[in-house]
Parts: sequence; structure tokens; C-alpha cells
Amino acid sequence: MKMKKVLALVMAGAMVLGTMSMSAFAEETEAVTEAQAAAEETTGSGSTPLVVGSLDMSEKFSGFFAESVPDQTIVNLTGLYLLENDRAGSVIYNGAGDEGETIAYNGTDYTYHTVANITVTEKANGTDDTVYNIKMRDDLVFSDGTPVTADDVIFSMYVYADTDYDGYGTLNSTKIKGLQNYRLNSTAADSVSDEDVAKAVEEMPEELAAGVKEAMKELLNSEYDWADASWADYADDYGVASGEEFFALLYGPEDYDAEGKDRDTVINEIAESYGTDYASLAAAYGDEAYFDDTVKELAQEYLVEQKTAAGEGEEVPNIEGIKKLGDYEVEVTTDGFDASMIYQLGFVIQPLNYYGDPALYDYDNNQFGFTRGDLSIVREKTTSPLGGGAYKFVKYENKTVYLEANENYFKGEPKIKNLQVRVSTDADYIPGVEQGTIDLADPSGTKSAFEQIKSINSNGELNGDRINTSRVDNLGYGYIGINANTVNVGGEAGSDASKNLRKAIATVLSVYRDVSIDSYYGDAAAVINYPISNTSWAAPQKSDADYEVAYSKDVDGNLIYTDEMTDDEKFAAALEAAKGYFEAAGYTFGEDGKLSAAPEGAKLSYEAMIGGSGNGDHPTFAVLTDAKEALASIGFDLEINDITDSNIMWDANNAGTSEIWCAAWQATLDPDMYQIYHSTGGNSNYYHIADETLDADIVDARTSADQAYRKSVYKQCLDIILDWAVEIPVYQRQNCVIYSTERVNADTFTPDVTTYYNWYGDIENMEMK
Repeated sequence: MKMKKVLALVMAGAMVLGTMSMSAFAEETEAVTEAQAAAEETTGSGSTPLVVGSLDMSEKFSGFFAESVPDQTIVNLTGLYLLENDRAGSVIYNGAGDEGETIAYNGTDYTYHTVANITVTEKANGTDDTVYNIKMRDDLVFSDGTPVTADDVIFSMYVYADTDYDGYGTLNSTKIKGLQNYRLNSTAADSVSDEDVAKAVEEMPEELAAGVKEAMKELLNSEYDWADASWADYADDYGVASGEEFFALLYGPEDYDAEGKDRDTVINEIAESYGTDYASLAAAYGDEAYFDDTVKELAQEYLVEQKTAAGEGEEVPNIEGIKKLGDYEVEVTTDGFDASMIYQLGFVIQPLNYYGDPALYDYDNNQFGFTRGDLSIVREKTTSPLGGGAYKFVKYENKTVYLEANENYFKGEPKIKNLQVRVSTDADYIPGVEQGTIDLADPSGTKSAFEQIKSINSNGELNGDRINTSRVDNLGYGYIGINANTVNVGGEAGSDASKNLRKAIATVLSVYRDVSIDSYYGDAAAVINYPISNTSWAAPQKSDADYEVAYSKDVDGNLIYTDEMTDDEKFAAALEAAKGYFEAAGYTFGEDGKLSAAPEGAKLSYEAMIGGSGNGDHPTFAVLTDAKEALASIGFDLEINDITDSNIMWDANNAGTSEIWCAAWQATLDPDMYQIYHSTGGNSNYYHIADETLDADIVDARTSADQAYRKSVYKQCLDIILDWAVEIPVYQRQNCVIYSTERVNADTFTPDVTTYYNWYGDIENMEMK
């Protein structure tokens, strides 16, 4: 089960600086004082350190292998990114010159200095190829004084492309010309079609089956370790008394008995019970698509091996689409155009001389700094990073990372010489800044947190004499989902009757959003009306001519609400509109005005799951309870299942058995909708929406670089999603960063922090008092 990992990491490097959370810490004042003294002794500097907080770290501080948000934060502070974005989240294409690139935000001009200028040419040389020309500055050095060149970029890209790479970077799945040929080491790879792969997976020949079983057993081994370490936390909920019993319950066949059996026996017997049914194991894990890419790659390897044995194909020594044009110039060519490709270039440039072996690098002779298929020398440096960012890594000790200013940083040596990132908990964030044990933190942006901050400042505001607060919208949003395959009429998910059924439910749920979100978040969140984060450039704005409040029209297309209505009048109007939708869906009303019968395939009761820890602790819980009461008055039962283990909900979503659920999406810079809403390619399409027009629009939006055009296409997509009534957008919450105005010079704090431009975006200019 996917209990052991919760990753918010989007591997697009500096392109998502705004999403990288820095959590605060505060333990004992004495411990912090000792830590500060240790840092000063380490660096030989008496300057006051900036003490920042963090969630627990995994010590994977390499840009190649960082998993968690806290680890990625260390990468951001120490790493040098090939590509960066501005405060609005747009790519900076021409920031490498002496003058940088000046871009306005919120009425202010900001000048950005970046590592490289990037030119994108579509349909290059009369073909469908797209060429990304990267011209780097020639005056960059890493923190150890080594020059940053095109060789470091190429080394980094080949690490990401290697078959031994198992980090969270996704460059290896892009359409870089010749990339898959290189990974499979055969020109025959080009002749392997998706149909060939699908057929091989279906037939599952013995050689392929062996690889699939090995991958399945690898997951089972990992899950056994987790179950053995965590079973006590779930003993009461699951009635288990040991790790092997818990593991067997989660993954074993019905009535499987693990008592008296050793680890290898249990894993082998359970693996045997699955055979090659990787989909069932993936569903048990909580991610139906978990093995999809692995099995596809194994099938490709098998097919290429078959072709090679038959005399087809030749070995591939390099990636055709990655070329070194000079000491500071690299060219990347892709097959066709994909709007998301530019973000794949936002990776950390890793020094070849540190992470690789210069003796194994010879570009002209197809050697790229390590033994192909073996990244062991790269992994060796994972806990001790070296880069060209604002700070240098000194050490990790006693749950604290010690950093010192990089005198070679190309934007200028940071004015704060020492920086500490230390682990603690959310509860200590605000008290820690108040008491002086930490200087900067990012507490959860809740109503109670903001009230606490206001109580500390003498002016009763979020910005005052002791604490300043920077609030930005979270790159994501909360929603209520409806499964079209389980909430429909007559088994036809896309019929008008089925849409009307879901609209009846959605109309009542949506009217209670304002009251619920205001009660839970106050002004720390806002209600949204489209299934997309408000942070996205593709999000419709209230000033748009065709902007609408979600589910605010009745079955005849008339507006349900007026501006003069009170809340109670709106609630009544929504319920009346819901009756119209139920009727149009084929429901029957009795003489008492209540629903008396449902049409074939539909019901008078549906379950709504919510992870409120069993006590309603969830921003959307009040939406459900208020809607339940309203719907009950017309004979419809919204059955609320407040679960203590959210994996129950995700297991149901993955199995396709859920009806209604409450959750939140984590967004990315690019608003690509393929994974969530495409009917065949969307491995997170829990809604089971299947609309040909929507599918075509999603693919169409990917193929254009025109942002205005893409926004118009995405608006069409959003309208289709709302028409299917499979998602009720609920809230856009805020993240916040607080810092001590008693110790940090507020005049030097990064101005206009945004979702995409974090507090450390201009850290080289920040000063302590």
C-alpha cells in the first residue's frame, strides 16, 4: 500500500522552485545555539546564520536522486539549473547575457540572470523535428572553482538517460531523437511499435515473464520491509500482530497464513500467487499504473533482443538528438513538438569532475563520464552534493544541514554567509520564529495559524514588528470527484441522463463550498470554479467573458442564483435545481415531494469518502454534511464515509469502485491534462471520463507552443469536464512563509514571492540584521 511514501516532488528542477516547500523547525534553544556555534566553527565565520526549517530529510541531496521536498530544497540551494522561470512561472529564454532578461510582474520590472539562452525551433530543417539550442554563459564555475561547460550538461543528460537511472527525473521518457534506441542499444528499437509491445505483453513469452516476475518481487520485498517496520501503527485498524501478518494481509491471497514461515518463503509464495498478474499487485499497492512503464520497457527490450538475434539492428553508441556544438553550446532535437519538453530541460547541471569520472569522458568517442549501465560512481556522492548554486554543502549532522555562501556564485556571493536547514515539526514553526530559535519557516496556511501570527505582532496583522508573512497560492487545488462508471444511469457513463444525475449531486455540493471553506481556512483559501489550480496561466479568470460559477445553472440552462440572494436562499435554490436534474435523469418523485424511485442502474444513495481522520478534520467535510442534510430532505442519501486511512479511498479509486470522494491534486507548471482526464492514456483518470472531443483537445493542446491558443483549448476541456459533472472544484489554499523581522532585514527579503518563485529566489541579496 502506498502509505510509506508521500512525494510532492515534481522533477522539473528550478522550473518548480515555487512548489518546493521549506518547513520550519524549533527544538530547544540550547541545541540551536550549539548548532549555530558549530556552523561558525566549521566555516570560520562569525556571521549570524540564517536558520531555516525543514521536514525530515532522506539525505538524498543530489539533483539526480532527490526524492522528498526537503531534500530537493537542499538541491535548490546548492545546485545550478540549466533553465529557470520568472515569477509568473514562464520560462526565461534570454537571461544569460550581461543585461539578463527583464520581465514585469505585478507592476514591477525584475531582471533575471540565468545560465543559458535557449532558442526553440519547430519543424527544423523542413522536418517535424524540434530543435532546442542552448548557449551557456562562458564564465560559470562550480563552487570548487571548476568551469561549467557543455560537457557537464551532456554528462548530466546521459545520467538521466541511462538504463541504470532510477531517480525521479523523467528526461529518459521524452522524445529526444534516438533516446530509446540508445537506451535499448539497437537501431532496431525504432521498428518496435506500440502494437508490438502490447501484443508481447498480452502473450507474455517466458523470457518477458521472467523479467516481469522479478520486478514484481522487487516491489514485494520493498513492501515487506515497510510492513515489518510499520505494522504496529496499523495494528488496531487491521487486527495484526506482526510485520509478516500485516504484509500477508495486504498482499497475500485470501486466507493466506504466514505464521511460522520465514521472509523468503512468504514473499516467494505470495509472488507465486500473482504469477505475472502485475496489474493486480499494482492495485493492491494502491497505484494501478505502477508497473505499466516497467512492463512496457521490458517488452521493448525483449522484442529488440529478438530482432537482434535475427540479425536486425546495430548497436547505438550515443543519443542522436544530443549534440555538443562547442564548449558552451548544446543542441537537443526531438521528434515532433511537445509543449512539456522545455520543462524537461530545467535540470541541475551536475559537475562531471565530481559526480562522474573525467577519465571516462570523451565526447568524440562516445564516452560520457561513467560506465554505461552502471551509475554507482554517481550514487556515491548522493549525500554530499557539490554544485554551482548560491550555497555550498558543508555537512549534515544532528538533523541539520550546514551550508556556507558560495563565493563563486554567478549572481554574486550571498550576503548571509552561513545557512542552516534543520528538522522539526509544523507545531513548532510559529513559536520558533517568535522565540528566536529559528528565523524563517513555512507553517501550514490555516485560519488558526494566521490568527496565531497576528496575536504575536503588536499591530494584530500578519506583517508586523516581530513576524512578516508572505502568502502565495499552493500549486494545486482541492476537489470532490465523482466516478462516472459507478454514478450513472443505465450503465452509460456519458449519457445525458447520467450527466444530469451527477449534476444534481454536484449542484447541491457546490452551493455549500463558500461557507465550508471560509470556516476552515478563513482568508487562507478561496473557492474555485474550474478544475484547475488558480496558479496556472491556463486557469479561467473572473474577468473572462465566459467565466461561470461551477454548477450555477439549472437543467434548462438558467442561472440558479442572483447577487441579492442570502445564503439560505441560495441553498434552497440549489436544492430546487437539483430536483430538476434528478427528474431529467429519470428519477421519480412521490406526492410528498421526495424521491421515490431511481432509474435503472442508478440509486437513491451514494457513498462519499473523505479523509477526515474519522473526526471530520478536512476542509471539505462541512460541504458533505450540509449537502447530506439538504439531499435527505428530498429523499436522497449521501452516505459520508470519514476514513482514518486514506489508502482505503485510493485503493477504491484505483480499483474503479469508488463513487464520490474528496481529495486534492498537486499541479505542475504546465497544465497538461493527459494523465488525469484522457480516456486511454490517463493513468490517474479516477473519474472514468471518456469523451472523444476531450481526448482530442488534450492532445491538440500538447502540440502547440502558442500559450493563448493552448489556454482557449484548455478552457474547452474544462467546460467538458464540468459538463460531465465528474469533478466539483472546491478550494485553492495558500502556502505561507514567515520570517522574523527582528533578525532578518525585511528590506532585503525576496520581493514578490509567488507560487513559482520561492523566498530563496533572490537569496544572494538577503541580509541578517
